[in-house]
Parts: sequence; structure tokens; C-alpha cells
Amino acid sequence: MKIIVREAPPRSVWALQQAGVHPLLAQLYAARGVRTADELDDGLARLLPPASMKGTAEAAVLLADAIAANRKICVVADYDCDGATACAVALRGLRLLGATQVGYIVPDRVVDGYGLTASIAERVKATGADLLVTVDNGIASIDGVARARALGMQVLVTDHHLPALKDGAIVLPDADVIVNPNQPGCTFESKAMAGVGVMFYVLLALRAELRKRGMFDSANQPKLDVLLPLVALGTVADVVKLDTNNRRLVAQGLKRIRSGALPAGLAALFTAAGRVAAVATSFDFGFAVGPRINAAGRLSDMTLGIECLLTDDAGRAGELAKTLDGINRERRDIEAGMREQAQLAADAMIDEDAHGEYGPPPAIAIFDPDFHEGVVGIVASRIKDKLHRPTFVFAASQAPGKEHELKGSGRSIAGFHLRDALDLVAKRHPGVLLRFGGHAMAAGCTIAEEHFEVFEQALQQVAHEWLDAATLLRRLDTDGPLAPEYRRADLVDTLHKEVWGQGFAAPTFSEEVEVISQRLVGEKHLSLKLKHQGQPVDGIWFGHTESLPARVKLAFRLDADEWQGIKRVRFLVEAAEI
Repeated sequence: MKIIVREAPPRSVWALQQAGVHPLLAQLYAARGVRTADELDDGLARLLPPASMKGTAEAAVLLADAIAANRKICVVADYDCDGATACAVALRGLRLLGATQVGYIVPDRVVDGYGLTASIAERVKATGADLLVTVDNGIASIDGVARARALGMQVLVTDHHLPALKDGAIVLPDADVIVNPNQPGCTFESKAMAGVGVMFYVLLALRAELRKRGMFDSANQPKLDVLLPLVALGTVADVVKLDTNNRRLVAQGLKRIRSGALPAGLAALFTAAGRVAAVATSFDFGFAVGPRINAAGRLSDMTLGIECLLTDDAGRAGELAKTLDGINRERRDIEAGMREQAQLAADAMIDEDAHGEYGPPPAIAIFDPDFHEGVVGIVASRIKDKLHRPTFVFAASQAPGKEHELKGSGRSIAGFHLRDALDLVAKRHPGVLLRFGGHAMAAGCTIAEEHFEVFEQALQQVAHEWLDAATLLRRLDTDGPLAPEYRRADLVDTLHKEVWGQGFAAPTFSEEVEVISQRLVGEKHLSLKLKHQGQPVDGIWFGHTESLPARVKLAFRLDADEWQGIKRVRFLVEAAEI
């Protein structure tokens, strides 16, 4: 592990301090690319305008016409937290804006697979829908969109994923309207927007269109900001980059949650997770609330998650949240077993490879017949984090008639574009990849079981060509030493209230400290007594059991431990450079 200190440009630090930003926050923000205090203004008026996203104006007309004619609208969702929140935002928002016939369908991960398929289009038609709206999917659903339109439905695709490729060229579905910041010709500045954010922007454009038609004016128009808690949750849970625009969306959602203005289901999920909504953080979205919604799509039916986000009945919300919490506990048990098996398989690969290099191969692919396909993505992420290699984990398909297929989920490291790697594998080995898609850092694919070894070798070959020693070296970017005057419980609270996440990492400090004492707690965590710049401080390294030398360079986050009403700062250790 190489601990790196981020550079904080002095000019940016000075400019932020002059604007009244706390000195510590000024340094942290500058190190993350913030140059002026204007970038920290999270007011709604500072959001990028909806009109700047290609397709929003056309989508607004399509939806406004459907509402005026009282046509039936059906939303086709995805089975992760982004898809669930996007679906809830779509239904809540469309109803606020006058739609009276709005329903939804969410595909089953096992039976239907991902996205708008031809069979899903037929199910939508059977509901009597006139207009099909996808959320968090659809940009690669060429056949599904074609079937929907052949059945006489209009189709609005709202998505944020990368378009499909055929022979290296981008292929778009023949929808009536596409809204996706990553489609060709879209100049929208925030390419990292989650699916729920895209749907929220479509609703903003629809409200503007309805104002233009005289349905209401700016004084009495429906308040769409009530949807922001769901937008914030889906944005963080989907691990998209928190650029300036996404941070504004998350900050606005957090403000409303902390003030108590949140849907009943979201409030119930905070309670089920043992979190307090009044002091909600982006960390809660990613590690407490989001996983409970995701668990429904992984092991059960995402309808449970969507219904929890749609209901305004506190009693029903509480029951649904308890059910989701139980499913999440089951998910954790399954994941723990799979992770152990996957780790054993990965450890067996740590040897001299075909290129004479010792260590893990440049990319990892693991399959076990006992793996559950709903949890392969989480396990891939854990193995990737541990070994710092692009990783795919496969499980046998549980879909009827497709037992010979393997469904894989992959996670990558910086410098290795996973979707592009799959595209190259597909070109070099035609027929091996039955389906694939995704992003730079996360992707999915389906292969025949007989082709697993071919896929594994092909992926490793691409990784060997693309990744060099510097990229394969695990590194942790930190904010350098922590000044002793900032080792205060009130500053811990200040830091926790800020919006941190993917691409805008939570503060992690690093410096050499003295280890006064150390002991194992719970047989798997290292409890530490440290001396930091001459002062004693407690520390804990979760999931770490190996002892540390008397002096060591640590990377750590700040936390506050409360005992008998007194808050004390402690260090949450992330890594050691030994």
C-alpha cells in the first residue's frame, strides 16, 4: 500500500478561506478540485438547467400530451436502488403534475434479466399502457424498444448508462425520445448523473412545459423539491461521481431529510437501519439505507423496495422497511459465505503467472456453482478492494431454460475501463459474450458456462495489455497530516455533515504516529492507543488483526466516540504504510 497526499493548490485554499470557508474545509475542498466558493453553493438555482440536457424538451411535450389526453403511462424500472428511487420519483412526480393513470413494472433479476426486453414490453402492453417510460435503463434495449413501438406504444427512454455498441459503433434504440446525458450529441455538463437524477430533470422540464400551457404558474405550481430526498438516496447509492451538480442534489436532499421532510418509507428505512434521519449523512445512503433497498432486488422482488418508497402510510412503511431489513440480513449471510469461497479461489491465483510476475493475475474471474447471482456484484467489489484487480464474479443463471448460462458482475480499478474491456473481448472472441454492458468501473455480462475459461483468459490478456505496474500498485489518496487543533469532536460533526462520496472522497488523513498499545476486540478488529503529535488518542482498525510496529504511518478518518455523554475523537484506521 502506497499512501499518497493529495495536492491542495494554495491559490484555491486562499480563495476559499477569503470567502469564509473554514480553513480545514478549504484545504479539503481545494484538494478535490474546488476553486471558488461558488462551487460550494448548493442552492437549487445553481443546478444545471434541464433544457441543457438533450431530449428533455421533447420528453416534456410527450408527457404533457399524454397527461392532457389521460393516456395510461407505465414506468419500467430497474432492480437496484437507483432504479427503485427513479421509479418512485417518476410516479410521485407525474402524479403531482396531473397524471392520473400511472403504473410501473420492475423486471425480476432472475427471470427477466436487465432492462426493457421484448417480453417486458409485451407485459407493459397487457396493462393497457399507451406510453412506456424507462428509468435507469433502456439505452441499450434495442429489441425491447422496437417491440414496444411495434405494439403501438410510445416510448420515452430515461437512462444514464453508456449506449450499446455493435462492431465498435454506438447503436441507439428507436425510441420516440431519449434523455440520457451520455447519448451522442448531449452537451449536458454532468455526465455522471444517476438514473434518478435524469428522471428528476425530466420532471422539471415537464413542469416548465405545463406552465407554458397554462396549467399553473410559478406561484401555484407543484413543489418537486419534495422528491429530492429520493434523488439524493439514489445518487449516492448508485456510486456515481459526485460532481458539483450531483453534490447539490445530494445536499438538497439531505437538508430536507434532516428537517423531517422525507417520505414515510424513507423515514422507516432509517429507523430499521438504526440511523437517525435528523443527522443523516451521505454515508447513511451508501451503507445503511441503500443496501436495504438493493437487497430486495438481489434476493426477492424490488416491488417491495419501490412500494416502501411510494407509500405515505407510516404503518405500511414500517412493515415494508422491516421486511427489507430482514432480506438485507439474509443477503449479508449469503455474501459472507460467497466472499469466503471467492477469496479462497482468488488466493489460489496468487502465484507466478504466464508472464513471470508473482502476485494476483492482472484481472480476476471467479465462478462457483453455489454462488447466488443476486450477490455477485457485491462480492466482486469486495475482492476488487482486497486485491486491487479488475474482478468478475459469476453465478449460474436461475432463469428457466438458461441453466447453462453464467451471469457475471464486474468491478474495476482506476485505469481499466470495464465496459470497453468487455467490448474488446467480444471482438476477439465472437460468441463468448452473449450480453454485456455497463460503465468504466462496473459492468455485467452473460456467458455460456463452457466459455468461462476462454472469458477468464481473454479478460486477463486485455488487462495485461492495458495495466502497467504503476496502475496495479494499490494507492490511497489522503489529505496528509491532521493539525492537532482540528482533532476536535465538533469538527468531526462538521465534516460528517458535508457531502462526500464517489469522486469526492471523505477526508482521510495520514501521518506517522506512535503506537502505545494494541489489542484485538471481537477477534477481528484492532483496538489502538496512539500518540498523535504528542497527545493520546484512541484508534480502531476494523477487520484488521495483524499487530503494528511501535511507530507507523497510518491513514485514518476522524470519528467521535461517545461515552457517558462525552464525545471523544478517535481515529478510524484505513491503511498502514509499513
